[in-house]
Amino acid sequence: MADKELRPKSDRQAIDQFINEVRTLPKQGGGQGRLIFALDATASREATWDEACHLQSELFMATRDLGGLAIQLCYYRGFGEFKATGFVTETGQLLNLMNGVSCLGGRTQISRVLAHAVKETREKAVRAVVFIGDCCEEPVDELCHTAGELGMLRTPVFMFHEGADAHAREVFQQVSKLSGGAYAPFDRNSPQVLKDLMAAVAVYASGGAKPCRIFPAAVLQRSSA
Repeated sequence: MADKELRPKSDRQAIDQFINEVRTLPKQGGGQGRLIFALDATASREATWDEACHLQSELFMATRDLGGLAIQLCYYRGFGEFKATGFVTETGQLLNLMNGVSCLGGRTQISRVLAHAVKETREKAVRAVVFIGDCCEEPVDELCHTAGELGMLRTPVFMFHEGADAHAREVFQQVSKLSGGAYAPFDRNSPQVLKDLMAAVAVYASGGAKPCRIFPAAVLQRSSA
């Protein structure tokens, strides 16, 4: 299979605009924000798993002067396996958790990720959900309904899409739009773009940016309209 590439230039321009908007916002202490970092750990993502294990350092670096960030790792794989860790605040803690996970064949469980995010944020605010995946094998209406719930709770979902699956792209865009988040394509050959995106999300999640300045999701989605 040929190496995957970022989509047309317009996507990259939209991504750059999003990152630049966040970087120009005045920094304001917002306390320790809670963020859910969810991963598809099914067999199709095995080739990029090691790269994902290094992304969390960008999250902490981006928020160390803003009161920090507490991250919960969620992942699904295999036959209905879904795991959610406790919230951690140290890079080493998250790295150890991620290093203990391996990919295993199975169907997607994005609905469980979103439902879990609803449950968590009803107990205590979750400022953002980050999801990285490459496909969707679930009923769209159910996903959209839960995404809408997260939108009402003001918990945006950032859908980072690996690969070129057209159905997944459409679903991910709907989920991000309904939750008030953003959609962005990425691939294994663009680690810096992904790191910058993750850092920008972390700044928002820790209180460094007001949502009205970096949302709606059209900032990243308009190129695919």
